[in-house]
This record gives sequence, C-alpha cells and structure tokens, in this order.
Amino acid sequence: MRFISWNVNGLRALMKKGFMEQLEAFEADAVCLQETKLQAGQLELQLPGYYQYWNYAERKGYSGTAIFTRHEPISVRYGMGLPEHDTEGRVITLEYPGFYLVTCYTPNSKDGLLRLPYRETWEDSFRGYLCTLDADKPLILCGDLNVAHEEIDLKNPDTNHLSAGFSDEERAKFSALLDAGFVDTFRFLYPEQKDAYSWWSYRTAARKRNAGWRIDYFIVSQRLIPYTKDAAILSEVMGSDHCPVSLDLDPPEEELRHG
Repeated sequence: MRFISWNVNGLRALMKKGFMEQLEAFEADAVCLQETKLQAGQLELQLPGYYQYWNYAERKGYSGTAIFTRHEPISVRYGMGLPEHDTEGRVITLEYPGFYLVTCYTPNSKDGLLRLPYRETWEDSFRGYLCTLDADKPLILCGDLNVAHEEIDLKNPDTNHLSAGFSDEERAKFSALLDAGFVDTFRFLYPEQKDAYSWWSYRTAARKRNAGWRIDYFIVSQRLIPYTKDAAILSEVMGSDHCPVSLDLDPPEEELRHG
C-alpha cells in the first residue's frame, strides 16, 4: 500500500497548478493533506474511487486537513476529542481492521516562539492521544509536524536553534514521541541521508538552493517497521512550499485492507 502526505498550503490555489493530475499520478491508496485552508462547501472535488474526509478550521482560510482513501474505514474521528485543541481542523483519524491512519498539521510556534507554550501543551495532548490509539492497534501518523528533529534535518542548524521548528523544546517533544514507541520511517531507512528536505521558504529562492527543512513525516508504531518497504521525499513535485512525502507498506492484506 502506498500512502502520500502533503502540506498543500491552500488547496484551491493548488487546484490551478495541476493538483488533480498529480493526485492521479501518485497512484496512492491514501492521500493525506494539511493546510487545506478551506471551509465546508468552498471546494467540491469529484474523486471517483476515493472516499473523502475533511476537517475544517473554525477560522476562515486557516489550517485544515483532509484524507482521500481508496479503502473505506471502519470509523472516522475529527480532532482529539479535546475542545481546547479541536477548533483548528488539525487531526483526522481513520480506523481500519489492523491499524489507524492519522494525519496531522501540528501548530506552528510562530516567530519569536510566541505560540510555543500552546505548542508544548498540544504536543503532550497529541502524544497521549496517539498512545491511546497505539494501545488498541498500530498506527500510521503522517503530516506536517512543524519540527526538524535533528541537525541533519535542516540546511542551517547553527543559526536556527531559537527558530520555530528547531527550538530545543520542540525537538525534545518529538524525541518524546519516538520514545513512546514510534519510528520516523525516513530516518530509520536513511539514517545518514543529508540534504533531504520537504519544506523551503518562499524567500531568497530557498528551494532552488535546496536550503530547506524536513518537517513532513511518516511515523509508524514500532511493530509496523517489519512491513515498511520505503519512505521517500518527493522533492520534484511542485505547487506548494512543501513537497509530498510517501510511505510504502506491504503488510498482510487482511490486516490493513477494508472496503
């Protein structure tokens, strides 16, 4: 099975840049989107063969997530069930017989780390939510997690230790997530690969220079690692300031497929 995750930075804008053609080219079982920046009714997609699930932020033109999947889930959850965290459309969870699929758009700590206190509270709540799911069955988490975990995960680590996405606090929360029983699939498979990034600032031609950050992930429960075949960063795919990332899993069919 192939999974795709992509922060599209505004789906309506990306529709004008060939999103539908790219969706077909992915040939994916599930495509998870972050930062759709949509409200209900603003975009109606005709996606034959896909079930669609959307989580919209209350604030217009902000945040938002979606999952398009070829396999109908047993159940769907929007948010974490925590009112203090569930107004920005950041989490969708699909349940299948053998696993959960979770997409997430983690809050940005903002310039000057102004939103870091909330971000830390979010991280603790989200980790608890994932651990509760994992106690029931393994999970696949994907999305823009808004953190470069290690120095290898961004072009200029020395000058960014006080920057949103590379603060000591955010990196420690990511480490705590991994320590709770989860694995960063790309770094597991490619522990030494440098210059592998999924986001580039629109400023100063950063993408052309590949001065980027790896902040988009596929994270899986440790017990899914034996089924993990590949994880990739699709840097050739344009249209957003993020590129898609992918995960290929080859588990026993009866464990994952439904519908």
